[in-house]
Amino acid sequence: MTKKREYKDNYPDKTLYIPGPTEVRDDVIEAMAEPMFGHRMDRMTDLYTTIVEDTKEFLGTDNEVVILTGSGTEFWEASTLNLVDDDILVPTCGSFSERHANVAERLGKNVDRLEYEWGQAIKPEDIRETLEESDKHYDVVATVMNESSTGVRNPIEEIGDVVAEYPDTYFVVDAVSSLGGDYVDIDDHNIDVIFASSQKAFAMPPGLAICVVSDDAYERELEKDSASWYGGFQRTIDYYDRKGQTHSTPAIPIMLAYRKQMKYMLEEGHDARDQRHREMAEYTREWAREHFDMFPEVGYESQTVSCIENTQGIDVAATIDAVSEEYDFVFSNGYGSQLGEETFRIGHMGEHDLESIKKLTDAIEDVAGL
Repeated sequence: MTKKREYKDNYPDKTLYIPGPTEVRDDVIEAMAEPMFGHRMDRMTDLYTTIVEDTKEFLGTDNEVVILTGSGTEFWEASTLNLVDDDILVPTCGSFSERHANVAERLGKNVDRLEYEWGQAIKPEDIRETLEESDKHYDVVATVMNESSTGVRNPIEEIGDVVAEYPDTYFVVDAVSSLGGDYVDIDDHNIDVIFASSQKAFAMPPGLAICVVSDDAYERELEKDSASWYGGFQRTIDYYDRKGQTHSTPAIPIMLAYRKQMKYMLEEGHDARDQRHREMAEYTREWAREHFDMFPEVGYESQTVSCIENTQGIDVAATIDAVSEEYDFVFSNGYGSQLGEETFRIGHMGEHDLESIKKLTDAIEDVAGL
């Protein structure tokens, strides 16, 4: 049984280079300290409509945006309940895509996996072949954009173009660790549902789930006999249309932080933010290939999380501890028992830039004697 460990007040500040949460601006954190107000006041309508409409503007989408208190992975469950009657196709290439399949099974759906080795990317032609040759009708194809366990960035744009050829099949994308740091044209690639978490590339405190919903997905839910209560598209979108608020009490302080940070994101712009993340990713890959190697399939590397193959056999756990102790920087080991010492991961997302990433790689070189 887990025992209580008392939270202290004297923890050292650490700069986070993990796959999320990531660094948050001081004034964004400070925005959470406003006096509390009621979630049915006009002030809440001002706040919620601001963050919803600013998110639409930043992402360049005409689709509906839902922002709820919770983890982005709430929409694994909600999108499955809202869109799937029986059969769902889930390509799996790492821990989080596999978990999406597990959630659907837990909800009683018939799940077919299209399985790839960890480190390999999902291929659009395999999706087409499966949809064409299967004797089943799949209500949904559910794909992870950024498999942060392996550092793979799947080609969701091309996959969406394939799924578009099957108008009664909906396309759901888990972009938890990439949206906001890796540009995707949602409307042009048949993405019916795409969701993220506030604490990743959006560089906000944890606690909010962001979801973009197409008109087709909304209409699909209306046809179903049952759907998610908390994350139901009809319930959340209709309530927003009527009241400009959330149907249930939200985490108001985090939404205040969201408002502040989204203004910064709009000022930078989606294209410029994408380019900054691209530069960090390209530098990290070059550094990794100089000293180690990259774990993902060539050409499918993530723009927000680099998974680096430990070809030198360094003690990953000890190196992480030493960098944390000596430099107050925190990066991540490989994900789970399968990759724990075989890889390590660097999160280059949110408000990091090339200079801050170089500080981390210099620290790793120093500690590991590279």
